[in-house]
Amino acid sequence: MLFNSFGYAAFLPIIFLLCWIMPRKWRWALLLAASYFFYATWGPEYLLVLLLTTVVSYYAALYMERKAPSAVYKKTVLVLSILFCAGLLFFFKYLNFFSENVAALLQHFSIPMQPLTLQIALPIGISFYLFQTISYLVDVYREKIPAERHFGIYAVYISFFPKVMQGPIERGASLLPQLHKPHRFHYKLASYSMKLMAWGFFKKLVLADGLSIYVSQVYGDLPSYTGFSLMLSTFFYAIQLYCDFSGYTDIALGSAGILGIRLSPNFRSPYFASSIKDFWGRWHISLSTWLRDYIYIPLGGNRVGCIRHALNIMITFLVSGLWHGASWNFVLWGGIHGVLQVIEGFFPWNRKNSRFQTNGRLHALLCIITVPVTFLLVCFAWIFFRAATLEDALYVIRNMFTGISSPTTYIHDCALQMGLTLTGLLFRCLPMIPLFFFDLASLKTDVIALISRQRFFIRWPIYILLLLAILLFSEKGVTTEFIYMQF
Repeated sequence: MLFNSFGYAAFLPIIFLLCWIMPRKWRWALLLAASYFFYATWGPEYLLVLLLTTVVSYYAALYMERKAPSAVYKKTVLVLSILFCAGLLFFFKYLNFFSENVAALLQHFSIPMQPLTLQIALPIGISFYLFQTISYLVDVYREKIPAERHFGIYAVYISFFPKVMQGPIERGASLLPQLHKPHRFHYKLASYSMKLMAWGFFKKLVLADGLSIYVSQVYGDLPSYTGFSLMLSTFFYAIQLYCDFSGYTDIALGSAGILGIRLSPNFRSPYFASSIKDFWGRWHISLSTWLRDYIYIPLGGNRVGCIRHALNIMITFLVSGLWHGASWNFVLWGGIHGVLQVIEGFFPWNRKNSRFQTNGRLHALLCIITVPVTFLLVCFAWIFFRAATLEDALYVIRNMFTGISSPTTYIHDCALQMGLTLTGLLFRCLPMIPLFFFDLASLKTDVIALISRQRFFIRWPIYILLLLAILLFSEKGVTTEFIYMQF
């Protein structure tokens, strides 16, 4: 069941009504049944993996807190439970990749080996809920949170339907207390959540799905395209991916919000970042903070020497790349971000308490340069993220500037290759204007809350225009999956 499907349009209102009319003590049971039903629509067999993860981690956390006879046993339980989660992820996501690469390496040394390949479907959202499970186990081990006693509530924490497919990766300290406390319906929160969902649907249905047509056209047949077509489709992909993933997050946060639950924000105007480090503080925030707290800091963070610090950054970003997919493209994508962050760490304006950071005017002038440069570097890295193979990515890089010495021909050839007309291009680019201003304003304020405070004759025309834009610009009769579902 997709967020952008008629099934979800019927499912969510039913859960909303039941949630607020049934006795509070059974609320967890409704949320658990709804979450398992939602997840089972992708395949009942996936529920077995989800349930097994829930049972093992639930009892492991209780054992660490209440029954471990010594620190050694406690740590042993933690390691074994993390290995269990990592083993599940390896089996479903990385086994074939590992086997193929080991076989290729051995064959390079003339050692024959047939790779072991299993035709196993990747359970939806497994990377997200396993990382969430690991964070819970580590936090219980560190005594940051108590182990959850109520199995049903813990099961909801792992499987809560708005975030189970693509996050956010919620921490136990944030979500578990909300599942315990009694909730009262708050009109303002529900109203805000509905508006956030509408904005998410605009980003997904209008921008992401509209741009995906051109991105798939070019990246699905790269040898047929050169020059500006490759550059434009890469730019379109950057916007598509952002709108697809952040649109999902807005719908997820809105879906939880109308049920009285606040999930963690996952995006904060990432394409206005002034550095790669700043970008990762704004993009997929729940993952970047997870990597920071459970990989980067345990490795030593920045409390070590210069070389070790650079190594810690690289390891963290390589793990990030591998988390996204079992492909060298993703590993290289993560490595590019790691290298860029290491390099920018040497720039004087990125150091703490530099005059560029403390002087507001100097910082603003610097951002005029660093923001577009950061965006271009991020777009460059997206080439490896989107291309099917390393060869495809290199083809894009080698050929994207072909003919640029003649700008008119460069752009005209792109229009011919992609079948673009000026009207068609404007039709696809026009919805980017409200996205740009929304994200720009979001740097300083909560735009939805700001609009909600305006008078009736100001805010309602905005709501109506948003709904009209969704109706006019969205692809009719097409239900597309969200990109991050494959991760």
